[in-house]
Amino acid sequence: MIKKLSLFATLTVLSFLLACGELGKVDQGRVIEFDRGKGTVTIIRDKKADPKNPDYSYLPPVIYEMPKDPAEIGALPKAGKRMKLDTGNSQIVIFDTATQNFKTITYKLIEQKENVGKEDPLVYDKTADKPGNFPVIDREKKIITVYSKRQKVLTTFSLPAEYFTLPDNTWDSGDEARIYYKEEGKARRFMNVSKIDIFKK
Repeated sequence: MIKKLSLFATLTVLSFLLACGELGKVDQGRVIEFDRGKGTVTIIRDKKADPKNPDYSYLPPVIYEMPKDPAEIGALPKAGKRMKLDTGNSQIVIFDTATQNFKTITYKLIEQKENVGKEDPLVYDKTADKPGNFPVIDREKKIITVYSKRQKVLTTFSLPAEYFTLPDNTWDSGDEARIYYKEEGKARRFMNVSKIDIFKK
């Protein structure tokens, strides 16, 4: 499967280059902010560009103007500040807007379910035929439930009260974006990789 994903990534990059004529560059990362009004997207660059083992640790965040031509924009991105869910060490890494840096938080595990596919009833509403809404935040009980589609893990944990003043998308992973550009900070083409099912026939 990794080889298939690598081939897809390669073909996607080639299609970017061919469609845009003159050679440019391709960037990829997780969306932490999207301002539709200003037409800008902010990403944390993926250092590895490995879909099975991404490394969102590049700083500072990279800001791009979205393409002027709507035809060069795929599905609009969802922003999120969760960079990593480390279930082995019961830690979550977030991008902290206030400090413009990463923050590693150790949580108290309540429950964890593994091998949860994206269409599992635990995370997918079959009646409405759409994914469930995550994260689920219970501010009264100080409990958060997050779902990682890549890791196929549904995790419920508790945190100290101080963390529940943060926005809900602090605990959510943003969409993965692939950007083609020729001029720094100005996207010529924007692809929302998270919204593309490459194995769908």
